[in-house]
Amino acid sequence: MSVQTLYDKLWNSHVVRQEADGTALIYIDRHLVHEVTSPQAFEGLKLAGRKLWRSASILAVADHNVPTTGRAQGIADPIARLQVETLDSNCAEYGVNEFKMNDVRQGIVHVIGPEQGATLPGMTVVCGDSHTSTHGAFAALAFGIGTSEVEHVDGDAMPVDEKVQSDAGSDRWSARQGRDRQGHRTGGDRQDRHGGGTGYAIEFAGSAVCNLSMEGRMTLCNMAIEAGARAGMIAADETTINYLKGRPFAPQGELWDKAVAYWHTLHSDDGAQFDAVVKLDAAQIKPQVTWGTSPEMVVAVDGRVPDPAAMTDAVKREGAERALHYMGLKANTPITQINIDKVFIGSCTNARIEDMRAAAAVAKGKHVAPNVKLAMVVPGSVW
Repeated sequence: MSVQTLYDKLWNSHVVRQEADGTALIYIDRHLVHEVTSPQAFEGLKLAGRKLWRSASILAVADHNVPTTGRAQGIADPIARLQVETLDSNCAEYGVNEFKMNDVRQGIVHVIGPEQGATLPGMTVVCGDSHTSTHGAFAALAFGIGTSEVEHVDGDAMPVDEKVQSDAGSDRWSARQGRDRQGHRTGGDRQDRHGGGTGYAIEFAGSAVCNLSMEGRMTLCNMAIEAGARAGMIAADETTINYLKGRPFAPQGELWDKAVAYWHTLHSDDGAQFDAVVKLDAAQIKPQVTWGTSPEMVVAVDGRVPDPAAMTDAVKREGAERALHYMGLKANTPITQINIDKVFIGSCTNARIEDMRAAAAVAKGKHVAPNVKLAMVVPGSVW
Protein backbone atom coordinates (compact mmCIF):
# COMPACT_ATOMS: atom_id res chain seq x y z
CA MET A 1 0.00 0.00 0.00
CA SER A 2 1.27 3.48 -0.84
CA VAL A 3 2.28 5.88 1.90
CA GLN A 4 -0.60 7.88 3.37
CA THR A 5 -1.15 10.96 5.44
CA LEU A 6 -3.03 10.63 8.72
CA TYR A 7 -6.01 12.27 7.04
CA ASP A 8 -5.92 9.73 4.21
CA LYS A 9 -5.90 6.85 6.69
CA LEU A 10 -8.88 8.20 8.59
CA TRP A 11 -10.86 9.07 5.48
CA ASN A 12 -10.17 5.88 3.53
CA SER A 13 -11.05 3.64 6.47
CA HIS A 14 -14.51 5.22 6.76
CA VAL A 15 -15.67 5.67 3.17
CA VAL A 16 -18.73 3.53 2.52
CA ARG A 17 -19.52 4.67 -0.99
CA GLN A 18 -17.84 7.07 -3.40
CA GLU A 19 -19.95 8.82 -6.03
CA ALA A 20 -18.82 10.10 -9.41
CA ASP A 21 -19.97 13.63 -8.59
CA GLY A 22 -17.44 13.97 -5.76
CA THR A 23 -19.72 13.17 -2.85
CA ALA A 24 -19.12 10.27 -0.51
CA LEU A 25 -20.89 8.38 2.21
CA ILE A 26 -18.77 7.91 5.33
CA TYR A 27 -19.31 5.90 8.47
CA ILE A 28 -19.63 7.90 11.69
CA ASP A 29 -18.28 6.30 14.87
CA ARG A 30 -19.23 8.88 17.49
CA HIS A 31 -22.05 11.43 17.44
CA LEU A 32 -21.96 14.04 20.20
CA VAL A 33 -25.22 15.87 20.84
CA HIS A 34 -26.20 18.95 22.84
CA GLU A 35 -29.42 20.86 23.41
CA VAL A 36 -29.03 23.61 20.79
CA THR A 37 -28.78 21.72 17.49
CA SER A 38 -30.61 18.49 18.38
CA PRO A 39 -34.31 19.40 18.87
CA GLN A 40 -34.94 19.77 15.14
CA ALA A 41 -33.17 16.47 14.47
CA PHE A 42 -35.28 14.51 16.93
CA GLU A 43 -38.41 16.19 15.58
CA GLY A 44 -37.46 15.09 12.08
CA LEU A 45 -37.07 11.49 13.26
CA LYS A 46 -40.49 11.61 14.87
CA LEU A 47 -42.19 13.04 11.79
CA ALA A 48 -40.58 10.39 9.61
CA GLY A 49 -41.40 7.60 12.06
CA ARG A 50 -37.77 6.52 12.20
CA LYS A 51 -35.82 5.02 15.09
CA LEU A 52 -32.16 5.35 15.90
CA TRP A 53 -30.11 2.61 14.31
CA ARG A 54 -27.26 2.64 16.83
CA SER A 55 -28.05 4.78 19.86
CA ALA A 56 -24.94 3.53 21.69
CA SER A 57 -22.80 5.63 19.34
CA ILE A 58 -24.42 8.83 20.61
CA LEU A 59 -23.45 10.76 23.74
CA ALA A 60 -25.53 13.76 24.76
CA VAL A 61 -24.94 16.60 27.19
CA ALA A 62 -26.62 19.92 27.92
CA ASP A 63 -23.82 22.47 27.80
CA HIS A 64 -24.90 25.72 26.16
CA ASN A 65 -27.86 26.79 28.29
CA VAL A 66 -27.16 25.49 31.77
CA PRO A 67 -26.52 27.91 34.66
CA THR A 68 -23.04 28.17 36.12
CA THR A 69 -24.27 28.12 39.72
CA GLY A 70 -27.53 27.48 41.56
CA ARG A 71 -28.58 24.55 39.40
CA ALA A 72 -30.72 23.15 42.19
CA GLN A 73 -33.14 26.00 41.47
CA GLY A 74 -33.40 24.98 37.82
CA ILE A 75 -33.06 27.23 34.77
CA ALA A 76 -34.74 30.61 35.05
CA ASP A 77 -34.71 31.57 31.37
CA PRO A 78 -37.75 29.89 29.74
CA ILE A 79 -36.14 29.37 26.33
CA ALA A 80 -32.96 27.86 27.78
CA ARG A 81 -35.03 25.68 30.10
CA LEU A 82 -37.15 24.41 27.21
CA GLN A 83 -34.11 23.45 25.18
CA VAL A 84 -32.58 21.47 28.04
CA GLU A 85 -35.86 19.80 28.96
CA THR A 86 -36.40 18.89 25.31
CA LEU A 87 -32.98 17.23 25.17
CA ASP A 88 -33.78 15.30 28.34
CA SER A 89 -37.09 14.01 27.02
CA ASN A 90 -35.71 13.14 23.57
CA CYS A 91 -32.78 11.21 25.02
CA ALA A 92 -35.13 9.31 27.35
CA GLU A 93 -37.48 8.47 24.48
CA TYR A 94 -34.75 7.29 22.11
CA GLY A 95 -32.50 5.60 24.66
CA VAL A 96 -29.57 7.98 24.22
CA ASN A 97 -26.90 8.14 26.92
CA GLU A 98 -27.08 11.66 28.36
CA PHE A 99 -25.13 13.52 31.03
CA LYS A 100 -27.89 15.69 32.45
CA MET A 101 -27.44 19.12 33.94
CA ASN A 102 -26.87 17.87 37.48
CA ASP A 103 -24.80 14.83 36.51
CA VAL A 104 -21.29 15.12 37.96
CA ARG A 105 -19.95 14.19 34.51
CA GLN A 106 -21.73 17.09 32.79
CA GLY A 107 -19.58 19.68 31.05
CA ILE A 108 -18.70 21.24 27.70
CA VAL A 109 -19.31 18.68 24.98
CA HIS A 110 -15.76 19.01 23.63
CA VAL A 111 -14.38 18.36 27.10
CA ILE A 112 -16.50 15.43 28.27
CA GLY A 113 -15.91 13.41 25.08
CA PRO A 114 -12.15 13.16 25.67
CA GLU A 115 -12.40 13.03 29.47
CA GLN A 116 -14.76 10.08 29.33
CA GLY A 117 -12.79 8.25 26.65
CA ALA A 118 -15.74 8.55 24.28
CA THR A 119 -13.37 10.17 21.79
CA LEU A 120 -10.80 7.65 20.61
CA PRO A 121 -8.05 7.55 17.96
CA GLY A 122 -9.18 6.42 14.53
CA MET A 123 -12.75 7.56 15.00
CA THR A 124 -14.90 9.82 12.90
CA VAL A 125 -16.55 12.24 15.34
CA VAL A 126 -19.30 14.73 14.53
CA CYS A 127 -21.35 17.21 16.50
CA GLY A 128 -23.66 20.08 15.64
CA ASP A 129 -20.98 22.51 16.76
CA SER A 130 -18.21 24.16 14.75
CA HIS A 131 -15.43 23.41 17.24
CA THR A 132 -15.84 19.65 16.99
CA SER A 133 -12.36 19.71 15.45
CA THR A 134 -11.16 19.66 19.09
CA HIS A 135 -11.39 15.87 19.04
CA GLY A 136 -8.86 15.66 16.21
CA ALA A 137 -6.20 15.93 18.93
CA PHE A 138 -6.78 12.19 19.39
CA ALA A 139 -5.90 11.27 15.79
CA ALA A 140 -9.60 11.35 14.94
CA LEU A 141 -11.36 12.89 11.95
CA ALA A 142 -13.70 15.29 13.74
CA PHE A 143 -15.78 18.09 12.30
CA GLY A 144 -18.91 20.09 12.97
CA ILE A 145 -22.11 19.48 11.06
CA GLY A 146 -25.23 21.52 10.38
CA THR A 147 -28.47 21.17 12.28
CA SER A 148 -30.18 19.42 9.37
CA GLU A 149 -27.33 16.89 9.21
CA VAL A 150 -27.64 16.02 12.90
CA GLU A 151 -30.88 14.18 12.10
CA HIS A 152 -29.16 11.87 9.64
CA VAL A 153 -26.30 10.81 11.90
CA ASP A 154 -27.92 8.08 13.92
CA GLY A 155 -24.94 5.81 14.15
CA ASP A 156 -24.75 4.61 10.58
CA ALA A 157 -23.48 6.70 7.70
CA MET A 158 -23.98 10.28 6.66
CA PRO A 159 -23.56 12.07 3.32
CA VAL A 160 -20.79 14.65 3.19
CA ASP A 161 -19.23 16.71 0.44
CA GLU A 162 -15.92 15.05 -0.35
CA LYS A 163 -14.71 18.19 -2.06
CA VAL A 164 -14.54 19.80 1.33
CA GLN A 165 -13.23 16.73 3.09
CA SER A 166 -10.82 15.21 0.61
CA ASP A 167 -10.38 16.83 -2.79
CA ALA A 168 -9.33 20.14 -1.25
CA GLY A 169 -6.30 18.44 0.23
CA SER A 170 -4.30 17.88 3.40
CA ASP A 171 -2.24 20.60 4.99
CA ARG A 172 0.56 20.00 7.51
CA TRP A 173 1.61 22.69 9.94
CA SER A 174 4.89 21.78 11.60
CA ALA A 175 6.10 23.74 14.63
CA ARG A 176 9.65 23.37 15.90
CA GLN A 177 9.98 23.21 19.69
CA GLY A 178 10.79 26.40 21.54
CA ARG A 179 9.50 28.38 24.50
CA ASP A 180 10.14 31.80 25.92
CA ARG A 181 12.07 32.10 29.17
CA GLN A 182 8.93 32.07 31.29
CA GLY A 183 7.49 29.10 29.41
CA HIS A 184 4.24 31.02 28.91
CA ARG A 185 3.22 29.57 25.59
CA THR A 186 0.36 27.16 25.03
CA GLY A 187 -1.65 25.57 22.27
CA GLY A 188 -3.78 28.72 22.16
CA ASP A 189 -0.86 30.90 21.08
CA ARG A 190 -1.02 29.86 17.46
CA GLN A 191 0.08 32.43 14.90
CA ASP A 192 -1.65 32.19 11.57
CA ARG A 193 -3.69 34.08 9.05
CA HIS A 194 -7.40 33.85 9.65
CA GLY A 195 -8.61 31.70 6.79
CA GLY A 196 -5.11 30.38 6.15
CA GLY A 197 -6.37 26.82 6.44
CA THR A 198 -9.51 27.24 4.35
CA GLY A 199 -10.28 24.16 2.31
CA TYR A 200 -7.82 21.95 4.17
CA ALA A 201 -7.72 19.36 6.90
CA ILE A 202 -4.72 20.43 8.98
CA GLU A 203 -2.38 17.97 10.64
CA PHE A 204 -0.33 19.66 13.37
CA ALA A 205 3.11 18.13 13.82
CA GLY A 206 6.64 18.91 14.95
CA SER A 207 8.44 18.83 18.27
CA ALA A 208 6.49 21.74 19.75
CA VAL A 209 3.20 19.95 19.09
CA CYS A 210 4.46 16.59 20.32
CA ASN A 211 5.50 18.20 23.60
CA LEU A 212 2.04 19.64 24.25
CA SER A 213 -0.23 17.94 26.77
CA MET A 214 -3.48 16.48 25.49
CA GLU A 215 -5.25 19.59 26.76
CA GLY A 216 -2.90 21.77 24.72
CA ARG A 217 -3.43 19.61 21.66
CA MET A 218 -7.19 19.84 22.05
CA THR A 219 -6.96 23.62 22.16
CA LEU A 220 -4.79 23.68 19.03
CA CYS A 221 -7.19 21.47 17.06
CA ASN A 222 -10.19 23.38 18.43
CA MET A 223 -8.79 26.57 16.95
CA ALA A 224 -8.09 25.05 13.53
CA ILE A 225 -11.61 26.20 12.71
CA GLU A 226 -10.54 29.80 13.29
CA ALA A 227 -7.98 29.32 10.52
CA GLY A 228 -10.85 28.30 8.24
CA ALA A 229 -9.93 24.61 8.19
CA ARG A 230 -12.53 21.86 8.06
CA ALA A 231 -10.65 19.78 10.63
CA GLY A 232 -7.48 19.71 12.69
CA MET A 233 -5.68 16.58 13.85
CA ILE A 234 -2.57 15.30 15.59
CA ALA A 235 -1.01 11.84 15.31
CA ALA A 236 -1.50 9.38 18.16
CA ASP A 237 1.48 8.78 20.43
CA GLU A 238 2.24 7.72 24.00
CA THR A 239 0.79 10.97 25.34
CA THR A 240 -2.50 10.13 23.65
CA ILE A 241 -2.50 6.54 24.91
CA ASN A 242 -1.57 7.44 28.47
CA TYR A 243 -4.34 10.02 28.60
CA LEU A 244 -7.01 7.55 27.50
CA LYS A 245 -5.99 4.57 29.63
CA GLY A 246 -8.66 3.78 32.22
CA ARG A 247 -11.22 6.27 30.93
CA PRO A 248 -14.82 5.03 31.36
CA PHE A 249 -15.62 4.66 27.64
CA ALA A 250 -12.14 3.49 26.59
CA PRO A 251 -11.51 -0.18 25.71
CA GLN A 252 -10.48 -2.46 28.56
CA GLY A 253 -8.38 -5.61 28.87
CA GLU A 254 -7.59 -7.44 25.65
CA LEU A 255 -9.54 -4.88 23.62
CA TRP A 256 -7.30 -2.16 25.01
CA ASP A 257 -4.18 -3.96 23.79
CA LYS A 258 -5.66 -4.41 20.31
CA ALA A 259 -6.74 -0.76 20.22
CA VAL A 260 -3.30 0.50 21.21
CA ALA A 261 -1.67 -1.59 18.49
CA TYR A 262 -3.97 0.05 15.94
CA TRP A 263 -3.51 3.55 17.40
CA HIS A 264 0.24 3.28 16.88
CA THR A 265 -0.43 3.24 13.11
CA LEU A 266 -2.33 6.55 13.20
CA HIS A 267 0.33 8.91 11.94
CA SER A 268 1.40 10.17 8.54
CA ASP A 269 3.80 7.74 6.87
CA ASP A 270 7.32 8.83 6.01
CA GLY A 271 7.25 10.29 2.54
CA ALA A 272 3.51 11.04 2.59
CA GLN A 273 2.66 13.97 0.33
CA PHE A 274 0.72 17.02 1.55
CA ASP A 275 -0.88 19.66 -0.61
CA ALA A 276 0.75 22.34 1.52
CA VAL A 277 3.29 22.43 4.33
CA VAL A 278 3.62 25.36 6.74
CA LYS A 279 6.68 25.43 9.00
CA LEU A 280 6.75 27.56 12.14
CA ASP A 281 9.35 28.27 14.80
CA ALA A 282 7.47 28.08 18.09
CA ALA A 283 10.21 30.07 19.83
CA GLN A 284 9.32 33.06 17.68
CA ILE A 285 5.59 32.98 18.46
CA LYS A 286 4.80 35.39 21.26
CA PRO A 287 1.57 35.22 23.31
CA GLN A 288 -1.23 36.59 21.16
CA VAL A 289 -3.82 39.16 22.23
CA THR A 290 -6.95 40.16 20.35
CA TRP A 291 -7.77 43.80 19.63
CA GLY A 292 -10.89 43.30 17.52
CA THR A 293 -13.95 41.24 16.76
CA SER A 294 -12.57 38.49 14.50
CA PRO A 295 -10.03 35.70 15.17
CA GLU A 296 -7.63 37.29 12.69
CA MET A 297 -7.51 40.54 14.68
CA VAL A 298 -4.62 39.66 16.97
CA VAL A 299 -1.13 40.96 17.63
CA ALA A 300 1.69 39.89 19.92
CA VAL A 301 1.40 40.95 23.54
CA ASP A 302 4.17 43.51 23.04
CA GLY A 303 2.53 44.93 19.90
CA ARG A 304 0.16 47.80 19.22
CA VAL A 305 -3.40 48.15 17.98
CA PRO A 306 -3.04 48.45 14.18
CA ASP A 307 -3.90 51.61 12.27
CA PRO A 308 -6.63 50.98 9.67
CA ALA A 309 -5.31 53.94 7.65
CA ALA A 310 -2.13 51.97 6.98
CA MET A 311 -4.03 48.99 5.53
CA THR A 312 -4.02 48.75 1.74
CA ASP A 313 -6.83 46.17 1.57
CA ALA A 314 -10.09 48.15 1.55
CA VAL A 315 -12.15 45.30 3.02
CA LYS A 316 -9.73 44.73 5.89
CA ARG A 317 -9.43 48.46 6.49
CA GLU A 318 -13.21 48.85 6.77
CA GLY A 319 -13.43 45.83 9.06
CA ALA A 320 -10.68 47.18 11.29
CA GLU A 321 -12.36 50.56 11.53
CA ARG A 322 -15.64 48.95 12.59
CA ALA A 323 -13.85 46.74 15.10
CA LEU A 324 -11.97 49.61 16.73
CA HIS A 325 -15.18 51.62 16.98
CA TYR A 326 -16.98 48.69 18.58
CA MET A 327 -14.11 47.92 20.95
CA GLY A 328 -13.58 51.56 21.89
CA LEU A 329 -9.87 51.38 21.03
CA LYS A 330 -7.54 53.81 19.29
CA ALA A 331 -5.00 52.90 16.64
CA ASN A 332 -1.37 52.50 17.74
CA THR A 333 -2.29 51.95 21.40
CA PRO A 334 0.21 49.54 23.03
CA ILE A 335 -1.56 46.31 23.94
CA THR A 336 -0.04 46.41 27.43
CA GLN A 337 -1.75 49.75 28.08
CA ILE A 338 -5.27 48.45 27.50
CA ASN A 339 -7.09 47.80 30.75
CA ILE A 340 -9.54 44.92 30.60
CA ASP A 341 -12.85 45.07 32.47
CA LYS A 342 -14.03 41.46 32.27
CA VAL A 343 -12.28 38.09 32.57
CA PHE A 344 -13.78 34.76 31.49
CA ILE A 345 -11.97 31.46 31.89
CA GLY A 346 -13.91 28.41 30.80
CA SER A 347 -14.65 28.29 27.07
CA CYS A 348 -14.16 25.08 25.10
CA THR A 349 -10.53 26.14 24.63
CA ASN A 350 -9.65 26.68 28.30
CA ALA A 351 -12.07 24.85 30.58
CA ARG A 352 -10.16 21.66 31.32
CA ILE A 353 -8.52 20.91 34.66
CA GLU A 354 -5.05 21.73 33.34
CA ASP A 355 -6.31 25.17 32.30
CA MET A 356 -7.90 25.72 35.70
CA ARG A 357 -4.62 24.85 37.42
CA ALA A 358 -2.63 27.18 35.16
CA ALA A 359 -5.03 30.04 35.87
CA ALA A 360 -4.93 29.30 39.60
CA ALA A 361 -1.13 29.39 39.56
CA VAL A 362 -1.18 32.86 38.00
CA ALA A 363 -3.83 34.15 40.41
CA LYS A 364 -2.37 32.61 43.57
CA GLY A 365 -1.67 35.26 46.20
CA LYS A 366 -3.30 37.98 44.09
CA HIS A 367 -6.72 39.61 43.81
CA VAL A 368 -8.87 40.79 40.92
CA ALA A 369 -7.68 44.21 39.75
CA PRO A 370 -9.92 47.21 40.55
CA ASN A 371 -10.61 47.82 36.85
CA VAL A 372 -12.01 44.29 36.42
CA LYS A 373 -15.74 44.46 37.04
CA LEU A 374 -16.42 40.77 36.43
CA ALA A 375 -14.14 37.74 36.72
CA MET A 376 -15.73 34.37 35.98
CA VAL A 377 -14.38 30.82 35.94
CA VAL A 378 -16.51 28.00 34.50
CA PRO A 379 -14.88 24.54 34.52
CA GLY A 380 -15.63 22.35 31.54
CA SER A 381 -16.34 19.42 33.85
CA VAL A 382 -15.21 17.96 37.12
CA TRP A 383 -14.08 14.53 35.96
